[in-house]
Amino acid sequence: MTNVPSFSNAKVLVIGDVMLDRFWHGQATRISPEAPVPVVKVSDVDDRPGGAGNVAVNLAALGVATTLSGLVGDDAHAAVLRAAVEEKGVRWSVMPCAAETIVKLRVMSRSQQLIRLDFEGSFSDYVDSSFLQYSTNLIAEHDVVLLSDYAKGTLNQVGSLIDACKRQGVPVLVDPKGSDFERYRGASVITPNLSEFEAVVGACFQDDDLISSRARSLCATHDFDAVLVTRSERGMTLQTKEGEPLHLPALAREVFDVTGAGDTVIAAIAAGMASHEPLETATRLANVAAGLVVGKVGTAAVTRSELADALQAESLFDSSLLVDEGVVTEVELLSAVAQLRAAGHRIVLTNGCFDILHPGHVSYLSEAATIGDVLIVAVNSDASVSRLKGDGRPVNNLDARMSVLAGLRSVNYVVPFSEDTPARLIKAVTPDALVKGGDYEVSQIAGHEHVIAQGGKVVILDFVEGHSTTATIARMTTNDE
Repeated sequence: MTNVPSFSNAKVLVIGDVMLDRFWHGQATRISPEAPVPVVKVSDVDDRPGGAGNVAVNLAALGVATTLSGLVGDDAHAAVLRAAVEEKGVRWSVMPCAAETIVKLRVMSRSQQLIRLDFEGSFSDYVDSSFLQYSTNLIAEHDVVLLSDYAKGTLNQVGSLIDACKRQGVPVLVDPKGSDFERYRGASVITPNLSEFEAVVGACFQDDDLISSRARSLCATHDFDAVLVTRSERGMTLQTKEGEPLHLPALAREVFDVTGAGDTVIAAIAAGMASHEPLETATRLANVAAGLVVGKVGTAAVTRSELADALQAESLFDSSLLVDEGVVTEVELLSAVAQLRAAGHRIVLTNGCFDILHPGHVSYLSEAATIGDVLIVAVNSDASVSRLKGDGRPVNNLDARMSVLAGLRSVNYVVPFSEDTPARLIKAVTPDALVKGGDYEVSQIAGHEHVIAQGGKVVILDFVEGHSTTATIARMTTNDE
């Protein structure tokens, strides 16, 4: 996928909880004499559409003709919010009511959020027949309806809106809230994040197969066409009612702020669907958009040109030419690393003997994999292990050890090295992160000087208590006796 749809003919209606995101920016250079808190001298106020408003702004940034519907108060904050929404090219079709407009105030200093203050009440009492009729009348003129639920009451009767969309043959996407997914019965696509998903289906332990099987069950139970689970640093999983799952890795290179990332994801999917793209293509667009928006501060949007540039960069990465993952030679590894790095992927490298793989290793490697995009495990040769560990080691030969490591979901590449330390290999790879498990100081880790000098980082992770290869061998020897 290298082309971004024009989106120029797409029309999307966003219905949901509309709110104002207000940012106070200033320098925090001293502590208050009244309490141990920073004093922020506010120098700038930035008002942005939040909640469903942010979803609508994300759609408009992509070039989609967007209408926003919901409830606000009849107050000054509503006027500020309307101006901010219309400034972004969104059509305002929001009804005023007797409640106060929701405001989320964030105090910022040096791009860091110090505190958030919420001013809000529920809109549930104002979701009457006139509001439902008003919103329902807007459906027919749009290609897709997007329901943005922040549990503020605007979607208190969400089932009626979904039924209206189905009667008119308009796909409806839902960004859900809470653990009652039956409320969204019949939706075309729902987009929970992993914690929201697990609150309904139970813990999935970042297991791809478990997530996809439980998402498929949700489709059957609640008559969804598809479920998209956003998984933070592990990317996202799309599962349709009957098809195969689509697991996409996270594409973010730098994460500054995850505020509103879910809004960007569902907006990009809606834009793709409204442009008559297949759901899988729309999801891939959303994954790229999510990687871009977390590199921005606060509730933000991704433009179509930014998305096009990111996809162009991604197209330079020809995965068909990439060396297959698993056990590789050093020459094959360096070829793969060159292409992965050109595509912007973050490389993580760790090393060890891994003579008898135990739960401590598995946990440590799983954690190491979350630090970047690609995990390389460098393994000591048999002769190297013997020199380091003594006679009788290794218990398992090099081929066996590498084969077991390559079978782990967290590991991308396994490569051998013959020296006592992998310093030479580390210099050749120059990983973004060098990871070691155990009780080490950074200065004790081979290759640390080179990695740090090149702008990378060295990370030390703890092993699971009570597990070690030496202890395992000792227990085996004792049992044999």
